[in-house]
Amino acid sequence: MRLLSLSLAALALSATTAAAEFTISFDWGNIPACRTGKPNTVGSPAFVLRGVPAGTTSIEFSLKDRDAPNYNHGGGRLKVGSDGQLPFGAFKYKSPCPPGGVHTYVWTATARADKKVLARATASRKYPE
Repeated sequence: MRLLSLSLAALALSATTAAAEFTISFDWGNIPACRTGKPNTVGSPAFVLRGVPAGTTSIEFSLKDRDAPNYNHGGGRLKVGSDGQLPFGAFKYKSPCPPGGVHTYVWTATARADKKVLARATASRKYPE
């Protein structure tokens, strides 16, 4: 009986953990081509959010270039509290613009309940693709 209880508890915990995983994906969209190292200010990608934690009041987005990590591309903070798709242009940021090559860029989404961080999710893509 005890083994059955422990097995059921482990199964419930693994199901909760899997359901609670916060993930994002994105599409660059139709941003102007840029390879000069001088980014344009553009509208944000379309994001798909999954597993947004209960109690989330906003999600903060930030873009990092793995190949030039000291450059601040900016991002935005949106009042989002559930799964779904955010449209292109929900906020403005400095576009990817690798000088003369391909760089890998990472969007980080931080789910917050007011100031408290609930979860983080990342998604990366190369630009240009």
